[in-house]
This record gives sequence, structure tokens and C-alpha cells, in this order.
Amino acid sequence: MKTLKFTLVAITITTLMACGGGTSKQPANAKGFSTIEENIKSKFGDDAYYTNLTITNADPMGNILGITVTDAPESLKMEEWSHFQGAWKQISEVTLEISEGSKAADFMFQLNEQINLKRLGELAEKAIEQLKNEKNIESPKLNMAFISFPDNGDINEAQYVIMLEPKNGGTTFTFSYKLNGELIEMDY
Repeated sequence: MKTLKFTLVAITITTLMACGGGTSKQPANAKGFSTIEENIKSKFGDDAYYTNLTITNADPMGNILGITVTDAPESLKMEEWSHFQGAWKQISEVTLEISEGSKAADFMFQLNEQINLKRLGELAEKAIEQLKNEKNIESPKLNMAFISFPDNGDINEAQYVIMLEPKNGGTTFTFSYKLNGELIEMDY
């Protein structure tokens, strides 16, 4: 009888973890995006370099991640990956071309204190509240959130971008923020 109870508890915990803790169903907030960042770092490591990191909400199926990543910037080789419904899939390999004398890492970003998904999630929460207050939209939802890193490699021009839309579709509202969280613009 004790074995049966233990087995049922183990199955229940495993099921809850599989359904609730993954990347696909995380909400557009600081906690949810922090969990997504943990999953990304678990897959690619803490020292990975990125040129693209996009979170797309594909309700009701959940989030889709699009990532271009490398662990060796000097190799000029990167991989494009997607994550959907709990599964990572490599889409392609990319070879970068940079001007002579440039360092590839200068055109990439890492997830750390300066650029991170927790901040992106905080800004998504802020954008949702702003949209509710200014446009009287009751239940805005995330369409897409991403880190925009400039082609010139100037980290001061990097941005967090959050795209929201009304729950039932319609106009997409795009919020662009500096890395420090200052709103650059809201466009629609």
C-alpha cells in the first residue's frame, strides 16, 4: 500500500512539473520569462552568445522560442534553434561574415545582468498595464517579445521589444525600451 501511494505521489509531481514548469506555458511576466531564461541556459550554457532571442505566444499551444546561438563566437558559426511544446529543434546552421579586424562577439549578446529575460518580462508587465490604462484594453496578451541587438554592435542601442494585442486580436501595439527599462516609444 505504501508503494502504491508513493508511486501515485511521484506520478502526480512529475505530471505537475511537466505541465507547469516548462517554457511553453510561461506567462509574460518577470517570473515566467526568468523560467524561460533558466531553460535556455540549461540547454546552451551560461556563457552562450546570441544574435536572436524571440518569444512568440502561439495561444493556445503556448510559447515558441526562436534562438540563434553559439558558444564560440570566434568560429563565426551559429545555430538556429526553436523550442515548442517542450522540444528543442535545430533549424539551421549560420555562418557569419564580419569585417576584417572585427570581433564576432561584439555583434552578439549574452544573458546576464545587463541583458536578461527577467527584465524583458518586467517590461512586458509594464507594457500590459500601460495598454490597459491608456487604451482601455481589458486583457492585452503577448504576441511577441524579443531582444533587438543592433547590427553595428553598439550595446547602447540594444532594445527590449514587446508586442501586445487585444485578447481577441486586432491592432498590435509595439513597445520599445532601452536596456535600463526607459520607454523609447509605443507604436501601433
